[in-house]
Amino acid sequence: MSPQKLNSRRNFLYKSAIIMSGMALPLSGCQLATSKKHKMGLQLFTIRDAMAKDPLGSLKQAKMMGYEDFETYGYDPETNQYYGFDSKVFKELLDDLDLGTSSGHYDFSNYFGKPTDQMMRYVDHCIIGADAIGQDYITWPWLHPDFRSIENYKKLAGLLNVIGEHVDKAGLGFAYHNHDFEFIDHNGEQGYEIIFNQTDSSLVKFQLDMYWVVHSSKLSPIELVQKQPDRFVMWHIKDMDKVTRDYSELGNGSIDYEKMLSEIDQSGLQYYFLEQGGNFTESSMKSIAESAAYFKKNLQKYL
Repeated sequence: MSPQKLNSRRNFLYKSAIIMSGMALPLSGCQLATSKKHKMGLQLFTIRDAMAKDPLGSLKQAKMMGYEDFETYGYDPETNQYYGFDSKVFKELLDDLDLGTSSGHYDFSNYFGKPTDQMMRYVDHCIIGADAIGQDYITWPWLHPDFRSIENYKKLAGLLNVIGEHVDKAGLGFAYHNHDFEFIDHNGEQGYEIIFNQTDSSLVKFQLDMYWVVHSSKLSPIELVQKQPDRFVMWHIKDMDKVTRDYSELGNGSIDYEKMLSEIDQSGLQYYFLEQGGNFTESSMKSIAESAAYFKKNLQKYL
């Protein structure tokens, strides 16, 4: 297919996804309301470029595509702001659009290795922000490469317990999000096994990034969840490019989500978020439209 035809097809898919979400979905609203158990979520890091330019307009477009729940990133603890808005104002914007945010990724890694009181002051800021915008979970999303040793994973596990207890007392949930590096073998030990086994299951939950598990773990997401289903309260659903193994729009990649979602234990699942960290066919907004259209047609029935 020529580049011109390919771009025309992508434009058609993008516009069709928005039109179908805004017009066709209400016609089948009764069917959807009785079948889906969870709101279709989006990790806003996927459209970070669009959110930086026009956060309100981007949220409105995402809603037209069918997204109802969002996971935030980039909270500013000094100003208590999300995407340039005071937390209370951001909550009002979401409420006006009949949207929500169930979880946020917060920059805990910046405080790892520093005095505990600095970390806990940041945790308190996160609690204030998350509570103000109505989030149920505060999520630790990443660990800096300088700290990815077995000894540091053991320190991390202890710290996650401390943060988890603090967040729990504030009436919120706390979760850890995986990437690929937790599954690297260190002479027979893995960071993820340490975090899994040395954290309190009542205080530290998991946000399962299915792409990274398929990409880097010897276990499948199904096998990993089987170990302790109630701890995997959130999922990130994103696809893998068939050639490069980079990110991909849902349906364009190699991960068989129909099989996975039909078989995986969902007893602990509370929220899921579609995500694509990059490698967009044309733009982040068009990619989330394609993923939304594919998800609603093929995968939402399982969730």
